[in-house]
Amino acid sequence: MDLKTEVEKLRDSLKKSEPVQTELDRRVFYLKTLYDVSKDIFSSVDSATILRNFLLMAMGNFGVTEGFILLTNSNSKKVEDIVPVGLQDSDEITLIEGIHQLLERDTFPALFENKADFSQQSFFPSSLEFLQPFTVESDYPGILGLGPKLVGEPYNENDQELLDTLVNNLIIALKNARSFEEIKKLNLDLETKNIQLKKALKELKAALRKVEILEDIKANLCKFVPTTVTRMVEKSPTADILEATERDVTVLFLDIEAYTKITEELGAIEVNALVEKYFSVFMDAIYENNGDVVETAGDGLMVLFLTDDEIVSAVEAVRAAQIIKEKACRINEDSRLDAQPLVINMGICSGQAFVGASKFESYTGSRWTYAAHGTITNVAARICSQATGGAILFSKSTAQRTRDHFSFKPLGKFTLKNLSEEVDIYKLQS
Repeated sequence: MDLKTEVEKLRDSLKKSEPVQTELDRRVFYLKTLYDVSKDIFSSVDSATILRNFLLMAMGNFGVTEGFILLTNSNSKKVEDIVPVGLQDSDEITLIEGIHQLLERDTFPALFENKADFSQQSFFPSSLEFLQPFTVESDYPGILGLGPKLVGEPYNENDQELLDTLVNNLIIALKNARSFEEIKKLNLDLETKNIQLKKALKELKAALRKVEILEDIKANLCKFVPTTVTRMVEKSPTADILEATERDVTVLFLDIEAYTKITEELGAIEVNALVEKYFSVFMDAIYENNGDVVETAGDGLMVLFLTDDEIVSAVEAVRAAQIIKEKACRINEDSRLDAQPLVINMGICSGQAFVGASKFESYTGSRWTYAAHGTITNVAARICSQATGGAILFSKSTAQRTRDHFSFKPLGKFTLKNLSEEVDIYKLQS
């Protein structure tokens, strides 16, 4: 083969490789463009920044001096973001107004899907040669518009293919941005709720502290305030102090026999310890039977039994007295070798009395007490003074109310101090 023939073959091969080289160059250009655009749009999570970077990169790669990109919200029917480059102000205003009008139409979704009809809308600037509608999500459609290329070439199928790829990447970037914004919003909401929760916890701690203080006060007041008063306050904490009213009540007086003599023999300190030992045991019997200690003295107690049922009140009073006697005997037996035994006498009376708070005024101020006042209180005290040897004595009214529950015997009529009429007294049988 001569030289001329070889040269002709080489020329023919070069001509055949030119389209391949051109296609290869185009693919390299597309890949480089895709890389550059993707690098810019995925470097941010701000929608406006993503749109601006995308438009500038697209215009730079295609050699375009004017264009725009925008996002709309079909729910609010408004343009949410728009990035214009190289457009006249009047063209930009016309474009936004036209898009708003288009969003108001029910036919907008169908028109948006038809690119040919879409590009015929009169509000698009006449200088634009390329329009690409796209949808980020169903309620967030967008539009890309590009002006003519500086080289004067029209947009061809290859350009359309590249722009389709670029717009798909843009959609992913915008979805990521929206997700980030949603997460950011959720984080802000969570931060706000955390602040509110911290405030609520602080207020709750303060409230709990107040409750602790009040419970502590209540626990200490219970040592000095009758249980009946505590219940009344708990039931109606804002109510006025109840004035005394006439009610049916059973009153029990408890007294230590020969208290003065024992005090002289043992001394006040030892007697006080001894009394505390006995009375502490008696309290369980009193409270278990719904009694309420309203008055104490060195050698005795005044206890009220106040329920809605007068028979129940009397029965509970006698039962409490019976238990107190049993416990006193048990203490005496346990301590007979190392301590002075105490003899506890009790008197009980049932009937009507004025029960409630009483106010006493003096130059030092006011003082309130809670007790029962009336004849039955005096009778109960006088009956107690008649008891000896640890006896439990009670009035006729108490005997009548408790006859089905306890055994007792009549002791006869007694003349009691400061009472004009004799009183029938009964003794509880062991």
